[in-house]
Amino acid sequence: MPEVTVAEVVAELRAMDEPKVRAVNERHGDDHGVNLTKLRAVAKRLKTQPDLARQLWDTGDGAARLLSILICRPKAFDRDELDVMLRAARTPKVHGWLVSYVVQKSPHAEELRVAWLADPDPVVASAGWALTVERVAKRPAGLDLPGLLDVIEAEMKDAPERLQWAMNHCLAQIGIESPELRARAVDIGERLEVLKDYPTAPGCTSPFAPSWIGEMVRRKADQK
Repeated sequence: MPEVTVAEVVAELRAMDEPKVRAVNERHGDDHGVNLTKLRAVAKRLKTQPDLARQLWDTGDGAARLLSILICRPKAFDRDELDVMLRAARTPKVHGWLVSYVVQKSPHAEELRVAWLADPDPVVASAGWALTVERVAKRPAGLDLPGLLDVIEAEMKDAPERLQWAMNHCLAQIGIESPELRARAVDIGERLEVLKDYPTAPGCTSPFAPSWIGEMVRRKADQK
């Protein structure tokens, strides 16, 4: 297959842009109009191409950056590169994919998690909390879970939206994974009432931490 250029890929993505998709995405803070199923199909065709991925990222285009994340090699980025990329990823989808698909797979993930948790930029800090959620769920050994609950209890209520969502996810994850801390996690959620009235579609789990914890614990019990 002949080598594709960044200009050709960007042109293809622009041709895929749909006004209705863009309108929906913009309501959620994103800046592209490409159907994500179609975007993933492009990534599958291109396969892993680290150099092209870097070039796509450097365009600053939202769809191009999402594609870049899908075709990059996560372990190819050093710690400082990932930090710069995260700070440039201001839209929710690019930010979320970068953390989930790239940073979590990086050998620098733990160092960045600790650094980002303490960052004064709430969007950067939200990435630190997202990485902490992953640690709570898969590798909790070594984490100070009661200390994390202390921070959540003190700061989540007044945190900016994206940071608040990430802290709330961590609160729920601790309650789900740690029976000994479950009552405290539920109590914090009930007192702070963060996302208590968030509209939830029928059949979906509420993001309100006490409801979320209860539902996931019930599902785990049903699986036994």
